[in-house]
Order: sequence, then C-alpha cells, then structure tokens
Amino acid sequence: MMKTILKLAVIWLMPLTAIAAEYEAGTHYKVLDRPIKSNSDAIIVNEFFGYSCPHCNAFVPALHNWSKQQSDSVRLVEVPVTFGRSWENYAKAYYIGLQLGILEQTHDAMYNAVHVEKRRILSKKALGKFFAEQGVSEADFENAYNSFDLQNKLRQGKNLTVRAKITSVPSMLVNGKYMVDINMAGSPEGMLAVVDYLVAQEQAK
Repeated sequence: MMKTILKLAVIWLMPLTAIAAEYEAGTHYKVLDRPIKSNSDAIIVNEFFGYSCPHCNAFVPALHNWSKQQSDSVRLVEVPVTFGRSWENYAKAYYIGLQLGILEQTHDAMYNAVHVEKRRILSKKALGKFFAEQGVSEADFENAYNSFDLQNKLRQGKNLTVRAKITSVPSMLVNGKYMVDINMAGSPEGMLAVVDYLVAQEQAK
C-alpha cells in the first residue's frame, strides 16, 4: 500500500516539476536587481511597445487575446517607449488617446496608419491631423497635447523603461520584478507563455 502511495505521489509531482523547470531566470526572463513596487492590488503586467515597431504591430492580436483571458487579479498596462526623438510623437499619441478616453479607438487606428497606410506621424501637425480623423476637435487636441498630464506620463514611461532595463520592443514586465522579451522567449507566443508562468508564480505567493 505504501509503495502504491509513493508511486502516485511521484506521478503527481513529475508534471509540477517539469512545469517549474520549464523556464529559468537568466535564460527565458530576467529578474530585476531592484523590483519596481506598485500600489495596485492586482498583478501588473506591462507591455513596452512603439507604434512604429512592426513586431509590436504583429503582436497586438495575441496580446489583446491574452488580456481578455485574464482575471481581475491581473492588469495589463501598456507603456510606449521613446528610444529616440522619432518615437516621442507616437508615445504622445498613446497618452493623448488615453487622456481623451478614446484609446480603444485610437490605439489600433495608429497601428493601422503607420503599418497599413504607411504614414509617418512625426510632427505635431501630423498628429493633430490623425486625431482630427478620429473625431477629436482641434481645441481638445491642443489641450491634451499641451497638458501637464501628458508630460508627466511621458516622464513616468521613460523612467519605467529605464528601470525595467528595456532595450527592445515588444517586451513585458511582470509585477515589477521580471522582464521578458522576444529574444529570450523565442517568439511572441513564447513571451506570453513565460509571462503566464511568472504570473502564476506571483499568484501562488
């Protein structure tokens, strides 16, 4: 009887051990030296992206599908990166859409403008035209573009990008502790799988 119990215990433990060994720190993800604390009760998963990045554009459907499958205990927060001056206008586009409450509309529209329509929205004038096409008045655009909220969110995004040691996009940060990118995970789908693994670890604590 005891031998049977031991055999069953081994059978049950083997899958758990396999899962635990599936992803390793330093190989599939990085552990931040200094964790970034959050005031949220939920597990925060950040996606770092840029509208001009073709890999980010291709990643959108999988990311949206992943986000819809999460419980209230997991919250996706997207962060537009500013690796250079040409990236800043696109980051502003994200935060303006967020501020005006139309991000769900403008997020996909911006990706479409850049990657399907092949537009380069690198100036305030071009950005204003884009938002006018989304039904935003010139006054509302100007207020959002010149707002303290926009500048503050840009600073916060840049700070988080540096602290999370983001050097390529798309990349993801799990609960301010673990950074995952496509190079480490092997593919966009692999990145989400690693994120799921790390989220499960955080939920188990």
